[in-house]
Amino acid sequence: MTTIDPDSKARELQEVLHQDIPLTRDMGMQVISWQNHQLRLHLPLAQNINHKSTLFGGSLYCGAVLAGWGWLYLRLKEAGIDDGHIVIQEGQISYPLPVKRDGVAICEAPDDATWERFVKMYQRRGRARLSLNTRIVAKDSEESAVEFVGQYVLHR
Repeated sequence: MTTIDPDSKARELQEVLHQDIPLTRDMGMQVISWQNHQLRLHLPLAQNINHKSTLFGGSLYCGAVLAGWGWLYLRLKEAGIDDGHIVIQEGQISYPLPVKRDGVAICEAPDDATWERFVKMYQRRGRARLSLNTRIVAKDSEESAVEFVGQYVLHR
């Protein structure tokens, strides 16, 4: 089994986001880590502040979507699948708390059975859907300020 350096994968994703989705540069978005199939993105308050001195809702939505997109991008790379295009098909978000300082978007892995069904469907049909959950917390907190469920589609 090949060992994958999580730091190199985080750096690779950072480059892809800033190159292919220029908005992420303007937002100051940074990939914090990719470990144990968990992706963490940094959303700085300074570049995403609103009139209430909290993180702007649109930036939070973008961070949540991109945490899921980035999670799927990295997981597919690990699985050796590199012939598909990832798109967000649908998203549902709630904002239970304001984010008054830098935010961290966290996307966790779905259960193994869900992942395996997704991969098999893609291999069989060239198209598959996967729901991913992202939450955003204020830096140095674990309390969810934003909860997001995104439906992502991978197609050839």
